[in-house]
Amino acid sequence: MKPGRWLLMVLAALGVSSQAQEAARWPPPLLPVAQQADAIHVYKAQRRMELLRDGRVIATYRIVLGGAPVGHKRQQGDQRTPEGDYRITYRNDHSRFHLSLRVSYANEADRKQAAARGVDPEGDIMIHGATPPGSRADWTEGCIAVTNTEMEAIWQRVPVGTPIRINP
Repeated sequence: MKPGRWLLMVLAALGVSSQAQEAARWPPPLLPVAQQADAIHVYKAQRRMELLRDGRVIATYRIVLGGAPVGHKRQQGDQRTPEGDYRITYRNDHSRFHLSLRVSYANEADRKQAAARGVDPEGDIMIHGATPPGSRADWTEGCIAVTNTEMEAIWQRVPVGTPIRINP
């Protein structure tokens, strides 16, 4: 039985409303395609992330980044968020940061520049939760972080394959 399925069965047996049952579902399900983002734009300097559908902004989030956010990520441990065009490649509902969406960094160009310098580019860049509400201090290792509540909303709108452009 899928995780969480037993909880829905118990709630139904107890007569809990279908709306409350839906709220108990984990992870939150993707919204219908017409409500999903077909692109993500990140503006590092403004600490802003936008979800877009057909070229229109459908949601905007305040983000936090790594401890050294200026410039493109060049190697493991530099605490920078990459810049450029990537895709969402994986959805992790068991993330230690509540929920996470994997960004396709490091691409071929990132790996080549790192190899030329003899360093590891690192490849674990995510959009994830775990930022305390109201906190705006940069704290990640190069990821893009939002609050858990915001991450749940993003999770419902962003399928695997969504392109993400990360701007300086």
